Amino acid sequence: MSESRSDDMAIALFSELFMADQLARNRISKVLPRGMELSHFSVLNHLAGLGEERTPAQLARAFHVTRGAMTNTLNRLEWAGHVHIRPDWDDARRKFVAISPSGRAARDAAVQSVAPLIGEVVEALGPDRVRAVLPVLRELRARLEQG
Repeated sequence: MSESRSDDMAIALFSELFMADQLARNRISKVLPRGMELSHFSVLNHLAGLGEERTPAQLARAFHVTRGAMTNTLNRLEWAGHVHIRPDWDDARRKFVAISPSGRAARDAAVQSVAPLIGEVVEALGPDRVRAVLPVLRELRARLEQG
């Protein structure tokens, strides 16, 4: 394949990814429970899946955002009672974040509101096609994470 055609394919791939990302974020944001932002849902979903505490720095790295942006999200989640933030007893400069029972309930409510929308998209595309594209998307993400 010529370099020009390869560049065109790369541009087309990323154009589709960016547009799909924007459309998905927009549609999901509209169906989230009142007051919940996509960033809140993402952090709650991540913590619920881990089942253990994380530092704000670990969360910032996981989401590829600045520590300041993560601190802002965590402060809002703590204010809402969705996370508990405690000091590290061995290093007072560090903190640990855990999802609270209220946060787990809010995450579960958000999943219930998002699931029909996502389910419709998967059904329309076909579960076999979605299953087939997931490994490619995971590899793409892994390569982009490497820098």
